[in-house]
Amino acid sequence: MTELTRLTAAELAEKIHRREVSSVEVTQAHLDRIAQVDDLVHAFLHVDAEGALAAAKAVDEAPEPVSPLAGVPLALKDVLTTKGIPTTCGSRTLEGWIPPYDATVTRKLREAGVPILGKTNMDEFAMGSSTENSAFGPTHNPWDHARIPGGSGGGSSASVAAFEAPLAIGTDTGGSIRQPGAVTGTVGVKPTYGGVSRYGLVAFSSSLDQAGPCARTVLDAALLHEVVAGHDPMDSTSIDAPVPPVVAAAREGLRGDLAGVKVGVVTEFSGEGYQGGVLRSFEGAVAQLRELGAEVVEVSCPSFVYALPAYYLIAPSECSSNLARFDAMRYGLRVADDGEHSAEEVMSLTREAGFGPEVKRRIMLGTYALSSGYYDAYYGSAQKVRTLITRDFDTAFEKVDVLVSPTTPTTAFKIGERVDDPMAMYLSDICSIPANLAGNAAMSVPSGLSDEDGLPVGLQIMAPALADDRLYRVGAAYELARGDILGRLPELKGALA
Repeated sequence: MTELTRLTAAELAEKIHRREVSSVEVTQAHLDRIAQVDDLVHAFLHVDAEGALAAAKAVDEAPEPVSPLAGVPLALKDVLTTKGIPTTCGSRTLEGWIPPYDATVTRKLREAGVPILGKTNMDEFAMGSSTENSAFGPTHNPWDHARIPGGSGGGSSASVAAFEAPLAIGTDTGGSIRQPGAVTGTVGVKPTYGGVSRYGLVAFSSSLDQAGPCARTVLDAALLHEVVAGHDPMDSTSIDAPVPPVVAAAREGLRGDLAGVKVGVVTEFSGEGYQGGVLRSFEGAVAQLRELGAEVVEVSCPSFVYALPAYYLIAPSECSSNLARFDAMRYGLRVADDGEHSAEEVMSLTREAGFGPEVKRRIMLGTYALSSGYYDAYYGSAQKVRTLITRDFDTAFEKVDVLVSPTTPTTAFKIGERVDDPMAMYLSDICSIPANLAGNAAMSVPSGLSDEDGLPVGLQIMAPALADDRLYRVGAAYELARGDILGRLPELKGALA
């Protein structure tokens, strides 16, 4: 590993903009790092060295940087469309598909002069909590290669944790940015729903999906957040409102003072099913917030306990509808196209061959929940629970500025450990799902290492919709007090050194 791959995005941007180092040098250093370690980590599905270096050269030749992150390379989750670069969503259904257009997030990154190193691995169509559901093999956690890096965006977080990229973009439908962040010792942020455009984000669950930043520091995440956020007329759910001042809030947090901030501890997120090491790390984080001057109180959100079953009716229902477009007729995989099978047979055989077990499971769940005679009992009831969860958040935020909880109930589990137990897999997202259902902003910031297994633990911070800046102030202050986590990554002394 070189000095350039160890630096934060903010540090790299400063060096590039002062002409102390070129963007081409920085980008090449990260491409070299990918070549060195990605056979072990498998964070990337596609590396675009030529495109990344061309973008870096353009930054170096420009008279002035076009954005605060100009020249700093990034890894992009393979669920966002990229013109001229494959977008597979981790599925055989889209293997080899090259989109004719960029997602709005992709376009904003390009316009900001951010070289895109490549596309990262993910659970197929973002359905999973471990990146084991990728049709192209699992990603490995840099802390322990026998363990998962979280999901669905495990490739994005693993690329950042393994120092293959200083920044990455993930998407979060039920925790797919925050949960990987927690188990890889990185920062992951789910912006307010509608705060970042979904145009060109291949839809899993349209009322829940949200793109957001993955980084090694809170300030880096804030810088990336400001680049990709903002209203987009191409997305009907995009919020036409100013982007919250997240970078200013992160810098304020780095002063290390949380006086006047009221923090609520969600009482429902503890107890049975939580690792002792996770709970002790969380308790230590709460104590540290008090030391920083925050007022800490307990807050009950009773409807949160119903979030998981509500989510697994709403998300599969929307998935059933969204994935109907993959019909073998227009693009993507097509099998049995021999003139001897009807269009219906080709469609059925293609979907059977192209979708993996988890995607099929969720399509069947969703189709059943939406079927005649069951819609009100299942999907309709789940939406009522969603309203109750939103009301719990509203009530809580009348008393406190932010809510905190563990991000995940356990540290990273072993690859293969839960693949045959969907319920155990789904419980990985028990703490993160409520913020998706309500559309609130939420962040996971590393809270240290578990005293049981030495693996990373995440602190989740939740804020009201359009109050994303609160996450960054609290997260940056806590991060400063907590100290470095990734510097203790054991593999950096071994295979990843």
